[in-house]
Amino acid sequence: MTTKLHEPTPISTLVFLRIAIGLLGAGDVLGNAIYFHWIKDVFSGFTFSYYGFEWVKPFPEPFLSVFFIVAFLLGLCVAVGWRFRLTAPLFALCFSYFFLLEKAHYLNHAYLFVWLAWLICLTPAWRAFSLDVRRLPEEAASHVPAWSVYLFPALMGVVYFWGGIAKMNHDWLFEAMPLHLWLQRRSEMPLLGWLWAQKTTAYVMAWGGMLLDFTVPFLLLHKRLRWVALALLVGFHATNHLIFNIGIFPYLSMVLTSMFFDPDWPRKLYVWARTQVRGKDGKAMRSPAEGYVPDGSDEGHRMVRHCTVRSWRPSPAREKLLLPFFVLLFAFHCYLPLRNHLFDSDVNWSEEGHRYSWRMMLRSKQGTGSYRVVDRATGESETVRPLDELHPRQYRKMATHPDMILQYAHHLRDEAARAGRTVDVYANFRCRLNGRDRVRFIDPEVNLSEVDWTWWGRKAWVLDEQRAEKK
Repeated sequence: MTTKLHEPTPISTLVFLRIAIGLLGAGDVLGNAIYFHWIKDVFSGFTFSYYGFEWVKPFPEPFLSVFFIVAFLLGLCVAVGWRFRLTAPLFALCFSYFFLLEKAHYLNHAYLFVWLAWLICLTPAWRAFSLDVRRLPEEAASHVPAWSVYLFPALMGVVYFWGGIAKMNHDWLFEAMPLHLWLQRRSEMPLLGWLWAQKTTAYVMAWGGMLLDFTVPFLLLHKRLRWVALALLVGFHATNHLIFNIGIFPYLSMVLTSMFFDPDWPRKLYVWARTQVRGKDGKAMRSPAEGYVPDGSDEGHRMVRHCTVRSWRPSPAREKLLLPFFVLLFAFHCYLPLRNHLFDSDVNWSEEGHRYSWRMMLRSKQGTGSYRVVDRATGESETVRPLDELHPRQYRKMATHPDMILQYAHHLRDEAARAGRTVDVYANFRCRLNGRDRVRFIDPEVNLSEVDWTWWGRKAWVLDEQRAEKK
């Protein structure tokens, strides 16, 4: 096993991933900065923090705008491989900070991107086709240890597999819900609208999506079947991009999927493309996998084409840590999608174990509600409507997530305390799941100002869907 992890492997796909992570990350940061910060200004008021990261708060202006610009530039630096060993960790730190700023903006692909941004820092992705290699030609390498290349498709395989497992539920497979609801909203689309309106289409896509996610990691491991898998995935992600707004996920998924193929495919494609342009007898080409090697001439260091394989390996001390690190990494990513079974509740309703578990586009949930704030000294009560303070996206997410409902209740309690008042806070929220009737979500008799968030154990103040219908 250890020998296989360190087997020399072409660096081409790792370079391709570095460029993709840099460009996609920079684009995602810039797009979110333009929309959520400069247009919507969502970070100027109350924000929902992740438990354990309550200390992460938005910078005041103009520092938050400077942060977004710096993060964008760092992404570009990663893409071109400039000072990679410095800029890559800084970019990962910036993207992590941006991810942690607002829980209402949680997306699975953003969480995946945080992991990718940090993991690529551990690799020698800068040792070919980079400005660093232009500056330090003696550091170039055409081959790197196998672990640094195959770590990323393995992680994507985990995402696909657990995404398929998550789709094995009654609503998705036997009701085609919420897929049918979403497709109906696209019934006015030119040419394809009539197709999206059919319930049969929803069933085909629901079962097809489950089977594809569940089997595609294994299909991609088979040399003959991986092309079939690639064709199916292109159709799958193209359809998702057409129907849903899911950001960079389709592009990121295809980049990671391409790493299941020959690790030298980007170099071969580059050589083929240059051959088509210059002809077979044209000038010698330098491919993305080729570095810069000193030739010993009076001209000093110049770029020459590799004649031999140049491999890079980490120090023996670091190599010993790799196997236990990978075991822990993948054990962690297999535990998170299973942790919802430790709770006595429906994950789609209670949200217990939903985040970080690759449960992507599995439920349609809408909620509405308000708080009753009672002054303990006077007994007077007032109704607080969160939408008066929150942005619409924050409100939509909060109204369907118990942890966020509790956080906002504590926010109301703390605001009153700062004004010298002691209050009780009661939540009156109703939700509906996958088109069913709207029912009570939070027990309105529980004083949330005295409830602390717990990582484990049943939360009695969150009513389950069946019990809610009887109440």
